[in-house]
Amino acid sequence: MLLQSQPIRRNLQGFSLVEVLVGMVIGMLAIIVIMQVFSMFEGQKRTTTGAGSAQNTGAIALYSLQRDIQQAGYGNSQLDLIGCSVTLTSTYTDSAFAPVVINSADIPAGDTGTDTLLVAYGNTDGPTEGNNITSQPSGAVYAVQDPTAFNTNDVVIAEPQTRPSPCNLSMDTVSSITTGTSTVTVATGASTMSGGTLYNLGQSPTVRAYAVRSGKLTVCDFLTSDCGDATKITDTTVWVPIASDIVSLRAQYGQDTSSPMDGIVDSYGQTSPTTACGWIKAPAIRLALVARNGQYNKTAVTTAAPSWLGSASTPIDLTGNTNWQHYRYKVFQTVAPMRNITVMGVQSGC
Repeated sequence: MLLQSQPIRRNLQGFSLVEVLVGMVIGMLAIIVIMQVFSMFEGQKRTTTGAGSAQNTGAIALYSLQRDIQQAGYGNSQLDLIGCSVTLTSTYTDSAFAPVVINSADIPAGDTGTDTLLVAYGNTDGPTEGNNITSQPSGAVYAVQDPTAFNTNDVVIAEPQTRPSPCNLSMDTVSSITTGTSTVTVATGASTMSGGTLYNLGQSPTVRAYAVRSGKLTVCDFLTSDCGDATKITDTTVWVPIASDIVSLRAQYGQDTSSPMDGIVDSYGQTSPTTACGWIKAPAIRLALVARNGQYNKTAVTTAAPSWLGSASTPIDLTGNTNWQHYRYKVFQTVAPMRNITVMGVQSGC
């Protein structure tokens, strides 16, 4: 029996090489379009999320600074004490123990075009105006008007009856209190304090420095670390980062220039006061933080540096980063009143 061959159907022959190549080209073009659309939307998403992150970071960082500034001066706003040089520990000295010092000489500068802040305040439960030292039985023992205003381990500052010039004082720690004799015994003591004042800063006073370093807002505790050591500005155990993508910190004193003072801010400037009256007449801080969107853009998206209320016609300097124009920025600014100076009222002689 002879087998008859069946004709090969054309539709079983498959694709030709040309058809396969055309299909591959069409598929590749489709993939390219899909990837371009994906890249565009991914960039938009990162820009949006980066802007939201910068918004949150800047707002939280500004709140932290504003909260510290508003507490500044608690226990160290008295006319006889404010602005004195105070030895904080055996090693560290705050050359102007004021509520807030802008660009203190005790603190190394931050990133190019940024300011530093040094904030100080106490946390005593007692009266902040200080206790009169009625007598000094010995070098480390002060007889005071109200010994119940002190507790063991309170940090105190003793000042003579007449403010010394130059005013160089030291922090000390309460060792014990004897209510029967109305005496407060301290760890070290200072001579010729009879008739003077013993100021109580509480058990956990704050002397805290802020600076922008390498695009981060950092903080240093001046009571536990040497914030003035320029060799430690990159040490994250000394200058602790608290907010990333903060590229600028700017600040000005709100100054009462009236004579005599009337307690109203008349102008703003960065010149630090040099007298006690000058510090009392600076009851507010104008503050600005610049947060950066972490999304780098291939093209320059910021053609002009941002400005703030204190910059007048001069923009904020961002040239420390050579690629600054390839990022987007958000400026956060406020005026923070220092209520612990305000409550002192108008001071006689100022």
